[in-house]
Amino acid sequence: MSKQAIFTDKAPAPVASYSHAVKANGMLFLAGQGGFDVRTGQLVGDGIEEQTRQTLQNLQHVLEAGGASWDDVVSVRVYVTEHAEFAGMNQVYGEFFTEPYPARTTVFCQLAPGMKVEIDAVAVLGGGS
Repeated sequence: MSKQAIFTDKAPAPVASYSHAVKANGMLFLAGQGGFDVRTGQLVGDGIEEQTRQTLQNLQHVLEAGGASWDDVVSVRVYVTEHAEFAGMNQVYGEFFTEPYPARTTVFCQLAPGMKVEIDAVAVLGGGS
């Protein structure tokens, strides 16, 4: 198996030993992104909606760098810090995806200070079904 690391300067730089995404065997595996502004390195705000929107925009840049789009995404994992924030996250999430929706897992957990959401994804390249 060959694999290719994907990086883009349009998403926040990885802060540890990982790639924005890895392309392997016709699939694109995207690392988790948060609501960080690539220009400032800071979270875009305190609200779940604005953090979710920035998180998904960051993921979109990584998808594009890997030659994919939202239509290629087959699986998404969403990590949210508070159950009460689910509705706000889900509303913004719906702005980025259309039917047929990817499979999704939502986990409620602790994230880095100030972060309310982190999202990762898997895409199948080349229109495979």
